[in-house]
Amino acid sequence: MHNSKNALKSCYQQQSNAFVSRICYTSRSSKNRIAYLFFKFYFFLRQGPLKGYAMNSIQMRMSSLFMRNTFKTQGFFEFPIIKKQSLPSNNINLISYSDTRLFDTDENKRCGVHYFIDDYRFNSIYNNPERTLNKLSQYNFLLSPDYSTYSDMNIWRQIESVAHSRWVGAYWQDYGFTVYPTVTWSDKRSFNFCFNGIEQKSTVAVGMIGCKRNYKKEFLYGYDAMLEYISPENIICYGPPFQEMTGNLIVVNYSDSRKRRK
Repeated sequence: MHNSKNALKSCYQQQSNAFVSRICYTSRSSKNRIAYLFFKFYFFLRQGPLKGYAMNSIQMRMSSLFMRNTFKTQGFFEFPIIKKQSLPSNNINLISYSDTRLFDTDENKRCGVHYFIDDYRFNSIYNNPERTLNKLSQYNFLLSPDYSTYSDMNIWRQIESVAHSRWVGAYWQDYGFTVYPTVTWSDKRSFNFCFNGIEQKSTVAVGMIGCKRNYKKEFLYGYDAMLEYISPENIICYGPPFQEMTGNLIVVNYSDSRKRRK
């Protein structure tokens, strides 16, 4: 055990030295490049040695990105909890994650980032969450990723999607980001887990994409269950809501969020 810890420490020092060397090498470059490398080095220090080295079982069990057991949890499936955070204003704007970029405009930085897009565009965030921290840190707030929970998915896949969304949200909050949980559900079976990991009276987000045509009844059934379970203080609604939806809705139009990249 003692030898394994020494090996891990040596591995960590080697990676740290490599990052320092990169920063020194690029010190003649632009200030933006130096700042970018500094943040990458800082986030690397938070995570410890993961990439580029073969780790034994003891080292894997010491890795927070392998164990995923750092945060306080809730419910039978022990989803990480996204803590309640206040919403300073009801006048908010959103930008799609697919439209974000390093060193964005001041206008875009005042927006929150949403993930009401295809899963493949942000799947890497769970697997390699540190890679986008520097880019995402410049925005006003983040919505937790909207991993899909289709009713024709097996339940284990739906549980996995919710778990990934909660873990990423808790991870971002651990770095000091403002995060509002995105709530998604499928049919009644999902109500046993899909509202876990969110504190009572939180500000939450829901997306209306795909709900307007064929799934109104199912959506409203789940929406009412969400109101009962979470009692959200605010509901950021991405897209036009159904007339039957109650609560303190803050509506953001699809077109407005897409225009921000022009």
